[in-house]
Amino acid sequence: SGDWVAVQGEKAGHDIGKITMKGELVALQIKRKKRNIEKEPLKKIYRKATEADLKKWSKTNKQENNILEKAKYHLENKIKPIESEEEYTKNSKNNLTVRRLKQVYQRENVFKEWMKNKKIRSILKTLLKEAPVLTLAHHNSIMTKMPKISSRTFWHQDRRYWHFENDNLISVWLSLDEENLNNGLLEFVPGSHKINFEKECFDKDSNFLDEYASNKELLKLRIHKNLEKGDVVLFHCKTLHHANKNNSNKVKISFVYTVRALSNKALKNTRSDVKEVFLD
Repeated sequence: SGDWVAVQGEKAGHDIGKITMKGELVALQIKRKKRNIEKEPLKKIYRKATEADLKKWSKTNKQENNILEKAKYHLENKIKPIESEEEYTKNSKNNLTVRRLKQVYQRENVFKEWMKNKKIRSILKTLLKEAPVLTLAHHNSIMTKMPKISSRTFWHQDRRYWHFENDNLISVWLSLDEENLNNGLLEFVPGSHKINFEKECFDKDSNFLDEYASNKELLKLRIHKNLEKGDVVLFHCKTLHHANKNNSNKVKISFVYTVRALSNKALKNTRSDVKEVFLD
């Protein structure tokens, strides 16, 4: 044990991991963790990691750590502009619990570098079918769920934040630590971006109504996937998603930004008609 290896990636490619145990200890650990290896198969080990593998992995891991440390500093010091839990829930308490750090592109170079990451650009271009443009209007944020006191994020579509000619926008979510249902992991309704909903499916704040009969049936289709540090999720601006409150004892911090297709222009004199960054 102790060797660094290239292992099977979550969806494709490979990841880097370290062997910490062998033989019978592995079986005992699986039993202790109550892991069903039929539903969650063990990842294949491809080979020992090369020096190039480790160098690349180390660089990526360092960037994620830098983002997390900078995010914690801004959160702990409540550096404005922010969105508070009280603002989101329309609660008039005097306490200020940070829910979102706004305008993160302008805050730190390490934030800016992630949002301009070249490796993800080709994927965004394929999905949008055009060159991606980074919009700095709303989803230019560090999202947080404080332990115990955070609120639930209601079912919604990100399109409610935007004023563009069409809906060709993608949100990019970076997990900065483990995310699971206990600490406020995102859940999605697959295919919901293709549905044209009636107005009565939403409340006045564009939250998708849980109690509405047809909505209840659709929400039964929800899916989720636990995230680890460094995992990235891409989703269409019309995809229904939500997250429960953080019931763990540790703060959950994530990074989110949005890109639009090059031809999808912002409507003049709206909140979306602000500075943008052309990525291609």
